[in-house]
Parts: sequence; C-alpha cells; structure tokens
Amino acid sequence: MPKAILLLSGGLDSGLAGKLLLSCGIEVTALHATSPFCRCSGHGGGCGAAKRMAEQLGIPLRTVAKGEAYWELVKHPRFGRGSGVNPCIDCRIHVFSLAKQLMEETGALFVATGEVLGQRPMSQHRRAMERIERESGLTGRLLRPLSARFFPPTEAEREGVVPRWKLPAISGRSRKPQIELARTLDLGDYPCPAGGCLLTDPQFAHRAREMLAREPDSRLADAVLLIHGRHYRLPDGARLVIGRNEKDNRSIAALARPGDALLVPAAGSGPTGLCRPGTAEAVAAAAGLIVGYGKGVTRLTLTRPQTPLGEVLADIAPLTPELAETWRIARKDAAPAQPEAPCPSPGRGVRGG
Repeated sequence: MPKAILLLSGGLDSGLAGKLLLSCGIEVTALHATSPFCRCSGHGGGCGAAKRMAEQLGIPLRTVAKGEAYWELVKHPRFGRGSGVNPCIDCRIHVFSLAKQLMEETGALFVATGEVLGQRPMSQHRRAMERIERESGLTGRLLRPLSARFFPPTEAEREGVVPRWKLPAISGRSRKPQIELARTLDLGDYPCPAGGCLLTDPQFAHRAREMLAREPDSRLADAVLLIHGRHYRLPDGARLVIGRNEKDNRSIAALARPGDALLVPAAGSGPTGLCRPGTAEAVAAAAGLIVGYGKGVTRLTLTRPQTPLGEVLADIAPLTPELAETWRIARKDAAPAQPEAPCPSPGRGVRGG
C-alpha cells in the first residue's frame, strides 16, 4: 500500500485531507508540529485536537516541536514577516522540511497538507505555495488535496496512486465547501477555526520586536516568557515580568533560570515578579512595582534559582502608576488580534473554537 505523510493540525482542513487520502487507499502517517506560540483555545486546540483527529481517522500520529530553530526563523526570516512577527513562509518551509525527513525515513511517496489556495494572505497564495514547495525540497511530492486541481499534478497523481478526479477544487476563505465535504466524508468531530498564532497578535508582536532589538541573543525560552504577565524594561536594562493572575504567577516562576531574581509577596495577596537579569538595581525597582499591584503587600521574598534560601525585603514603598507606565512594554494603540469568527455549525459533533 502506498504511504503518505500528512501534516495534521487537528483542524477541519487537514482532517479532510486525511479523509481524502484514506479514501484513495493511501496508508497515512500524521505529523503534528507544535509551537509555544500556538493560541489554541481551551475547547480542544493544539496537540489535543491533532490527537483526537488522528484517532478519528485511525492513523498514527507523530509530534515534533519546532524548537530553537523556529525562534531563529522569527529572528532572521528569509522571506519576511506578516503584520506581526510571523515568518509564515519560513515557518511553512521549516515544517515541510520536517515532513520531508519523515517521508524519507518511512518510505512514503509524498507529503500532504490541508492547505487551501487563497485562504491565508501571506502563505497560501499561489507564488508563496510554489516557493514553499520548492524551498522545502518537495517539488512534485507535495499534495494539497483540497486545492489539488489548481496546481500541476504531483508524481502520485501522474502515476495513478491518487486519482486526481477524486480531489476537490476548493479555494478562498469561505468555510462552506469544507463543511459540506465533511458531511459527505462523514468527518463529524472537528474544532472551528478560532485559535491562531501569537506571532500575529499586535501586543505580543510589540513585545517580541522589543526583545529582538534589546536582546538579540535571545533564545526560545526567553520568547516563551513573553507569553505571560505584564512586561517592563527597567532603567538598568533588565526585563521585569509581573503576573496578572495565579496562572501567570505559576508560569513565571517555572520559567526562572540562573541569573534571574524571583519576587513573591511574603504576606498579603499580590503578583509574582521575575527580573532578568536579577541585578540589585532591577530588584529595587521591581519591588516597588510589585507592591503597587498587591493588596496589603509591604514585604517580598526574594529568591534566586541558584540559591536555595530566600531573602525578605521589607518596608517597600510602591512606585507611582505613572512611573510604572513609562517602563511598560506595551503597544497602547492596538487592541489584541481577534480570532476568526466561529464557523457555521455543520449540524453535529462540532466543538467551538
């Protein structure tokens, strides 16, 4: 039986691509590439959605993290960025290259994706899709089942492994053709297209650009910290992250590393703060900010990841909100990017996004 690698996000389009391949008698292995910047909802996005879709299709799933190489693409994209710091074309090339490696390891004939021509402005117009195919080394071996008829036949189609007449001709941003095809193929449990990538969010992109300018040697772990809390650039150049809620507090504490200083209220209710690096000047400025956010907080416990014992900082005077705002890393003229509108209900088995 001929084999294929399917790039599986867990959403409707990649699930349909898998269904179409299976209907053609192809043995499919799914590959899901994870990113810390995936903004999937709590309703089944991300790896959980990919796992459920693979189970519904009855195919094996392999998961790979984009990792440090992905952050280097964000820092130095060959083919530019979108409106945020999203290097969409470079990202697709990277992921498709990972799929090509798995294709060669498993003896698969081709790689398939759920891409739809014209669905996304940066990476799914014809020139970009052709470039991605070429740069990833998959020329003639990359099948996009949902839009196959808009592209030259792949090797698998020319050799009759995949009957071209079985593949639809879907293009554009409307979801209606996919929803109708899902009914036809009996694909009933898929999330709506709500999630997205944080790299496209104006507020996150502003933080990321500031980091790229001030911390050019930053690594992926530094970028992950950008996801959590409020961010400040202190007078001595240190970064301060202050939690907005208990989840932020836990995440910030877990991301502390040697050289950082972690500040936690010794009594009362208040946020956790992380200084990177944890210089004495940074700690003094951070303490005033944290006390200002807390309720009844006048003392903080200072700990450092490399030091087991904490130090109590007492009688801390809160800094004025006006001063705090001058240090804040935030884009004040842009609202957070909104997710796509929920797709129309196909009538059954749909989780909202």
